[in-house]
Amino acid sequence: MIQNINKMNLISALQFLQLNDIPEDWVDAVWELEFTERKELDDTIDQELTATGEKPFKTLIQCLLTHATEQPHSTVSDGASQNIWVTLQENGVSVKSLVAVLSFFVLRAKNKAANVQQRLSGLYAASLYLLLLRIPGSIANKVFHEVLLDTCFDMTSHCWPQDSGKKRKRDGLKSSQTEGKRSKPQRKDAAEMEMDEAEDEDEKEELHFSGQDLMNIREAVSLLIQSLLRLLQTFPLKDKPQSASNCTQIFSKLLYFEPIIGNLTFDVPQDVSQLRSLPEMAVYGLKLLCSPKHGDQKESLRRVFHQLLYVILMMNKGNRGKPSLLVPNQATLATRNQAIQFVCHLVEEFKELALPFLQILLQHICFQMVEKSEFRSHGAQAVGMLVSHMESADYACFIKWLFNFSRHSKMVHRLFSVDVVMVLLEQLERRLEECQDAELAGFLPHKFLIQNLLFARRMDDSPTVQGHALSCLAQCLELPSLNVTRAVHNLFCTTGTQTVLEGEFTQGTLSSQNNQKTYRTLPFRTVEISSADNSGYDAKENLALLLRRVKDSKINVRKAALQALVGLLKHDVIPLNWENLETLSERCRDPAVSVKKKALQCMGELLATKPECSVVQKAWLQGVFPAVVDSENSVQDKALEALDQVLLGQVKPYSTNRHLDASERLTWDLLALLCHECQNLRQYFSRAFTIWSKQGKFTPTYITNLMSHTEAAHAAGAWLLLSKVVTSSPRLPYGKILDAWDTMVSSKDLNVTTCCHILSVMGDIAAHLNEDTKERIVVELMSWLKTFTLSLEVISAAVQTLYQLGHSEDIKRTQDFLNQHCGELVSICEAYLADIILSENGAQSLNEELMIKHLHTLGVASLHCPAKVGKRTVLLVESVLTAHSDKLAECQEELPASLPLSQFKENSLPSRVKAHGVITLGKLCLQHEELVQKYLPVFARELEVGTEVAVRNNIVVIMCDLCVRYTNIVDHYIPNISACLRDSEAVIREQTLIMLTNLLQEEFVKWKGSLFFRFMVALVDPVPAIASLCEYCLLHLLLKKNPEMLSQHFIECIFHFNSYSKHKSYNKFPQSEREKISFSLKGAENREKRFRIYRFLLEHFTDAQRFNITNKINQTVLACFADEDLPLDANGAEILSETFNILSLKEMKLRAICTPAGGATGEEPEEENMASMAKAVLEAAKKKVVSQVQKKTFIENTVPLIISLKSLLEQKRSPILRDLMAYLQVTMQDYRNEVKEFFSGDEQLAAELEFALKTAEKEREMQEQMDNCSLTGDTNTATAQDAVQDSSVKLKPLPPFTFFTPQPPRANPQLARLAQSDRRVSRPRQEEDGQSKSMALERTVIPKGAVNDRAFSTPKGVNVNLTFNEGLSAIFSDQGTSVSGETSVLHVRRNEQQASAARQWNVQSPLRQRKRPSRV
Repeated sequence: MIQNINKMNLISALQFLQLNDIPEDWVDAVWELEFTERKELDDTIDQELTATGEKPFKTLIQCLLTHATEQPHSTVSDGASQNIWVTLQENGVSVKSLVAVLSFFVLRAKNKAANVQQRLSGLYAASLYLLLLRIPGSIANKVFHEVLLDTCFDMTSHCWPQDSGKKRKRDGLKSSQTEGKRSKPQRKDAAEMEMDEAEDEDEKEELHFSGQDLMNIREAVSLLIQSLLRLLQTFPLKDKPQSASNCTQIFSKLLYFEPIIGNLTFDVPQDVSQLRSLPEMAVYGLKLLCSPKHGDQKESLRRVFHQLLYVILMMNKGNRGKPSLLVPNQATLATRNQAIQFVCHLVEEFKELALPFLQILLQHICFQMVEKSEFRSHGAQAVGMLVSHMESADYACFIKWLFNFSRHSKMVHRLFSVDVVMVLLEQLERRLEECQDAELAGFLPHKFLIQNLLFARRMDDSPTVQGHALSCLAQCLELPSLNVTRAVHNLFCTTGTQTVLEGEFTQGTLSSQNNQKTYRTLPFRTVEISSADNSGYDAKENLALLLRRVKDSKINVRKAALQALVGLLKHDVIPLNWENLETLSERCRDPAVSVKKKALQCMGELLATKPECSVVQKAWLQGVFPAVVDSENSVQDKALEALDQVLLGQVKPYSTNRHLDASERLTWDLLALLCHECQNLRQYFSRAFTIWSKQGKFTPTYITNLMSHTEAAHAAGAWLLLSKVVTSSPRLPYGKILDAWDTMVSSKDLNVTTCCHILSVMGDIAAHLNEDTKERIVVELMSWLKTFTLSLEVISAAVQTLYQLGHSEDIKRTQDFLNQHCGELVSICEAYLADIILSENGAQSLNEELMIKHLHTLGVASLHCPAKVGKRTVLLVESVLTAHSDKLAECQEELPASLPLSQFKENSLPSRVKAHGVITLGKLCLQHEELVQKYLPVFARELEVGTEVAVRNNIVVIMCDLCVRYTNIVDHYIPNISACLRDSEAVIREQTLIMLTNLLQEEFVKWKGSLFFRFMVALVDPVPAIASLCEYCLLHLLLKKNPEMLSQHFIECIFHFNSYSKHKSYNKFPQSEREKISFSLKGAENREKRFRIYRFLLEHFTDAQRFNITNKINQTVLACFADEDLPLDANGAEILSETFNILSLKEMKLRAICTPAGGATGEEPEEENMASMAKAVLEAAKKKVVSQVQKKTFIENTVPLIISLKSLLEQKRSPILRDLMAYLQVTMQDYRNEVKEFFSGDEQLAAELEFALKTAEKEREMQEQMDNCSLTGDTNTATAQDAVQDSSVKLKPLPPFTFFTPQPPRANPQLARLAQSDRRVSRPRQEEDGQSKSMALERTVIPKGAVNDRAFSTPKGVNVNLTFNEGLSAIFSDQGTSVSGETSVLHVRRNEQQASAARQWNVQSPLRQRKRPSRV
């Protein structure tokens, strides 16, 4: 009875479809079209069907579900289902018509312009079709059609509006305006182009969906997916692999549909209607697809893992092209995490069946990773979560593959391998006994990850990878694992057992012939990565390399190396010696701001970890203090913050009953170093206090706390601080300061530094003292000075304090005070000098120290009372200086007329006395201009003929100081000062360089005459430190003030350094013969030095300067020789030859042309986005424009000159013709196909040049073949790590007639060296540096049944066919072949191996010749 009612309900529910009114010819036409396009119905029927609401569909669906629930209770097999088909037939319902009408709704809903009702009808019709198909007998009754089934599967993507969230936000006016504009491009196919106006109106409504509309569509989608799940429970897809694949793809897309409420569970539901969210339904659907009824479970797992790969990677993978990145927002990350959980669930449930595909998934997560740091971080975490579900043997296999992957040619792959290693190191270490295979067991320890994967990247070609690896190395020391820490110690520990490191220099390369098509040509197949030779370093070499990385040319490498170095120092991996700490401290003065900040941070971390270490304290001071005067404000702020925190903030009240804590002890230890070993840093301290005083840091409480320390053991540091803060403090405890003064004056054991600080404080508080106290202090100070027992520093401080005590607002009164007291000191010193110099035996009984103190006192006192300095005083100081008479006699002809020879009298005073005499004479000159004019020639001559180093050094200082006050007078003697840049003593050359740089910075001296060229000579100084200092001064101090400085003098450098003076414009400034000889770099022996200068200049040119200098060389050098304005004699030939060699330098090429579009060689561009694509387009356009301009200029200006010069050189049979042809070869490399066009005026030259280019190309090819030629050597392996080295040469035994892709064996180093020693053609260095790393992909086919050996990524005992319909299989990292069955293996090999000439293999592509057997 119930069945009859259900039958009646079913027939009644079908009435709305009007199946009896549907023409048979229309139904036949629909079936003939294979449901690929919609067939139009009669207008009347179409309108009636269109007017149908969603309620009839829901009623019909409920009827079908009711019949389905009766099916298990039917006593007759298939009784209920058979009754449905019988009922339909008895009531005249054509199943064929029913399917056709349902397809009408489905296909109409696919239209992009479909309205809400049409989409709902299509979704419900699809659900009906799936429910009909689920009923047994559906295939017999011809309900099934594969195209229609796939269309129903994919209805969710067609009916759910993709950008609904954005569209609802638009207001009505904007929506109505934009809808009409945007609807037209969406009508693409012919059927849509023929739509009537009514449908056109519907299309305009396509962009607007209300919230209720979206809820209705979501309900229909949910019903469709539930119908699909019900279908998969009963309807097998075993013979329909395409449908199964489409279904898998649809379910993977549904994972993003909406968030899952609560935790995701993988339990099988009793009824699919219990699943609340679409992602839960999708997960259940993917699990259903892995059941045996839907085909081979291995194939099913492969499909599911392949789709989940892109969910885990957070990519949107379309049917073709490169996957696009998704925005890593909270929803995307949640979906990714659910996908990872689902993969782990599948692995736990299917175990051995899923493990091979887990290997594949892990490999392809690595292989398809992008450069963006956020994606790499999430990807590495995913790898770590998935690896944790692997057994130790499988884990070891993956690590072995990862080892070879870490040497991939693509930078992003090597970078990601470091991320993966860091995640794996956070996991528990696997035990060796868990792996039965002894070879694989060597890959389990964390030691292998650190030494062979992580630390090996320190030698990477990419600075990005180098920096990241070094940063991660520092992080390893923070991990809780003891084995990780021990492994890092082994790398740098110089005692105990040394660890042999693997994988240093040789990078295993995965290259592609077309990198732009990587994602299109790279299927999800096994990629075999061949390993290469490994080299190791001992601990000392590792540390030396790390210290070099701290000074690397790349900023990010230096920052990462700093972090690594500090980590090693903090954890006592390397010794805390001055060499290591000085390297760290120097980076606080790095040219890059970010490196300076990083260095300051690292120094702070190290000091906080090792506060008791005096060497660390000194290094911290040396690094932080100079940063106070840094040109970058942010660096200054960071340094001031560090000083405030460590020095100022720890001054607390002192008491003998209280012990200092660690931070206080650190503060006073640092101040003690400033008072003694690091006194040179106190000038930076003064700058810091100037800034702090404006910030009001020095409160009365702070001064009180500070004064309490002046009587402690560390009083020196307290007086240092007090001397800095006293000027900023309105109220001071003057009584305590005067007590300290009295104690100092009466003390016999004086500390020089403390005395200077107390004197400084006394001078600063002088304005607050009464007259009686001042007079008392002045008397005590004068009596103290008259003893001449004080050190030079105390004398200077005492005279300065004397000035401050006598200072008042009345200038005349102040000067009278200074004339009285300082004049008295001058008189005493004058009398002492007279006794020594004018007496016959004065020099013999000379007290050197006392003489120096009198000279010093005279100098500092005379600055305050110039009126008290008489002629006798000047003559006495002048008499201290002397020159050897024989030296003067030899050079008398070259002496300036103004040189007063009578002033030089031979005496036997020590060199130290003479050096101080020069300083004193210079101070006298500062106050009297007539003395400057008188003694400057004396100083200049002494620089030339003087023998005492200290005297000459002080003369340089004095002359440069005089230049500040008497610029016009001293300017004439700048050549004499600059001549000291070629002095025989390094200290004088360095002093001269520093002093001249200061004058140039302040513009007291201009780049005139030979000064620039003398600076250039300092660039090639035999002392590397001086050459480096000169480079720093030029680039970071002087070039900023004058950006054209280098290019303005470049051409004149060619003539000057070759001592060529025949040009009418260049090298015409006056020089003495001595200076010409001293600064000449002429000759073949100095060629390297000259070109080092040329390269330095060119490297720091802009492209505009390079372009202009090339044209200027043509006009002022080549044109002069072509027009015979300059003779082509021996000297002229040298100039012309050198000019051609300069034009051939790679530094002369414009960077806009020679720089690759993707960045530096060896770097992979960051994952493409709109900004990077726009930048690449602009760079390409710029390169094209610049190339065209350069080409036009070369043809119009250079080519005529070259033709003329070639003709002239041929007439004279000059050997310079070789240099000209070499220049043309270099220049025409980029225009090798346009030689005839360029040199149409000289056909013979064009032919010669073409021949030369072809010959050079052949030589290069021959050289490359010889470089890539490899010879097989015997290799024996003993350990698991050695097995990694030799994995490229260990070939598995193969049955006869088996085809496989061999890997070229590793070359024997000795035989390779013998082969290379016989080369006749040497490869240019620039060609070696620019050797490209292309990606070579070879696909090969192994015939069915030919090979039984398993692939590396396949576990033992598992026979898995890794050939996949969509091109999905494992990535090999070891030699081997796939298992039985037709398998495509993607071999990725090193570039050197690809070009091996030892063996040639005939490889046939599986895409072109699938049916023909492959043979070797």
